[in-house]
Amino acid sequence: MNRLPRDRVQRHLQIDSTLAGRRLDQALATLMPEFSRSRLQQWIDAGQILVDDGPRRSRDKVWGGESVRVQAELEAQGDCLAQAIALNLVYEDEQLLVVDKPAGLVVHPAAGNPDGTLQNALLHHEPALAAVPRAGIVHRLDKDTSGLLVVAKTLQAHNSLVNQLQARAVHREYRALVQGHLVAGGSVDAPIGRHPTQRVKMAVVRNGREAVTHYRILESFASHSLLSVELETGRTHQIRVHMAHIRHALVGDPLYGGRPRPPQGCSPQLRSALQQFPRQALHAIRLGLIHPQSGEAMSWQVPMARDLDALLDLLRSDVGHADPHP
Repeated sequence: MNRLPRDRVQRHLQIDSTLAGRRLDQALATLMPEFSRSRLQQWIDAGQILVDDGPRRSRDKVWGGESVRVQAELEAQGDCLAQAIALNLVYEDEQLLVVDKPAGLVVHPAAGNPDGTLQNALLHHEPALAAVPRAGIVHRLDKDTSGLLVVAKTLQAHNSLVNQLQARAVHREYRALVQGHLVAGGSVDAPIGRHPTQRVKMAVVRNGREAVTHYRILESFASHSLLSVELETGRTHQIRVHMAHIRHALVGDPLYGGRPRPPQGCSPQLRSALQQFPRQALHAIRLGLIHPQSGEAMSWQVPMARDLDALLDLLRSDVGHADPHP
């Protein structure tokens, strides 16, 4: 494992009048969303960000029209080390790469997962990613969600993808196996925030952030449904929370799903498979976006994850399987 080199960020910006009255660090976080607010504060404190050619404090107010010069040293990703972890690359060019992430792989280091993550793998695959925030990771999948994830290889690509995500221009489609028999597709428009008493969970809460999920039925079983799910927003655990909110939690979800509910009269093999499925049955199957450099619309699709595909085969072969929806 090797520690990675540092790079420099040079920008010349002007504070927009719509940001008048806000703190300097807040305004810069709006203008430079590819960098965290804490990193911007560090640069301000170190004198690497000047306003009208002079130093400022993070809490100083801006009033619009100020000239901001950024000449900052972008350090390697803290203590994140390059590690030789296999990657299933679906696409790669000079600006971005697309990964088919397996279930069980954490996206970036955090408490309890200091290494062995996708970010460690990316830094080994492409050392230059040390110069891009979070090694180019602009969105995430939960540890036990499989499927497609895009990574920016340059600051230009990072900025473009962050803007596309904020503009809801990135198309993300999932396959979700949920408990219960739905009769029609629909949408869930319910704000999501931290659970008021269980801090490891998210929940639908009145003062949460806007969250919109669309779903349609692909296949129906005796007491389960296979859904195509599309995200309009991208909140933490969004699909898992929204499906549980409408009382159709994901199969195998240890946090939101409750106890498995095999259909009455099902085979012992299916009962065991449902009870022992080791993760939430969620797979990011399709991804679409605008290429950061060429402006071309691009999309990728991967096969269903093997473990989920095997479970679906069992459901299809068991007694009580309903006809697929058209």
